[in-house]
Amino acid sequence: MLQDSPMYAYIPAKDLARARQFYEGKLGFKPKQEINGGVAYEFGGGTACFLYPTPNAGTSRASQAFWSVADVDREIQALKARGVVFEDYDMPGEKSASGAISAGGAKAAWFKDSEGNIMALIQTL
Repeated sequence: MLQDSPMYAYIPAKDLARARQFYEGKLGFKPKQEINGGVAYEFGGGTACFLYPTPNAGTSRASQAFWSVADVDREIQALKARGVVFEDYDMPGEKSASGAISAGGAKAAWFKDSEGNIMALIQTL
């Protein structure tokens, strides 16, 4: 069944070169493979994403993907040092000094990539 199979994320990009500069330069990703006009990146736990060109990038008002991290505040500080700008959403919950929101058993923070896609960092509490 599907739940027994790995699941991967698609990340849309209006400008693939600009998106690669963001993901590889600001986030420090290393490309695994260029394929079908896009690029694949691998992550922990055997997961991956595929960055691909499309004029529809940045049109979703919801998160495209999230990373499950051990310490959201530490990740926020490291990414801010690389020039990543985090979103400031008015949501219920306790806000940390770094801007992460704690509610419902998780701590979360969001940022937009170069294409306007919303990405999230999630820490299970």
